[in-house]
Amino acid sequence: MWFGYLRVWALACLLLVVSGMVYRFLAHHLNLVVDTPISLPASLSTFPTRIGEWSGRDVPIPEYIKGVAGNDDSINRLYVNSSNNEWINVYIAYTARPRTMLGHRPEICYVAGGWIHDYKEQVDITYGASKKVPCLLHRFHVPTPRYEERIVLNFYIVNGQITTDESVFSTPWWRTPNIAGNPARYVAQVQISSVLESSIRTAAGEMVEPILDLLPDKNGLVRAAVSEEGAKDVLK
Repeated sequence: MWFGYLRVWALACLLLVVSGMVYRFLAHHLNLVVDTPISLPASLSTFPTRIGEWSGRDVPIPEYIKGVAGNDDSINRLYVNSSNNEWINVYIAYTARPRTMLGHRPEICYVAGGWIHDYKEQVDITYGASKKVPCLLHRFHVPTPRYEERIVLNFYIVNGQITTDESVFSTPWWRTPNIAGNPARYVAQVQISSVLESSIRTAAGEMVEPILDLLPDKNGLVRAAVSEEGAKDVLK
């Protein structure tokens, strides 16, 4: 009898050890999956540096900010208009782990950087022939003695759909890890900022379509990647 109890006890211990090893293996594998960036078919770095009369150059994002943001891909670019020397800053961030985008609203990030948020308003930007994109237009300022103003246009693209509402991707389902590494399950944030609202509106009207071309649409298709493949076929 005691021998039978001993066998049961030994088996139970063995099962505990094995289950612990399996758990650690799965947890380690899940962490690797979660921490591995998910790549777009066409990187955001391929976004044109020349659009109409706007010519852009990359502005490096500090590594500690990249770490806090936790995005899979991003660009930060300063564009200058050759006809009038007006400037805009274009920031595009993409994450296939939508939970990391929560809380990255201008009224949080800019205020954390010392700006005072004056107000925001809903606006529509026209692009293409007659398409419209809903955006939030924020106004900030830094008080004297270093008085400065900044206008920020902000919107999100969620699985190919444009929105200004962060609650769209704040439900528990969006917080689950993207174990499959699907680049079409994503949130992208677009910010276009400057000191002149007219500059932002003009630039946004020209840049929204190229931005959308780089991101998966509602069917998971990336038009920029399809165009690139077509160009390669022509060159063969």
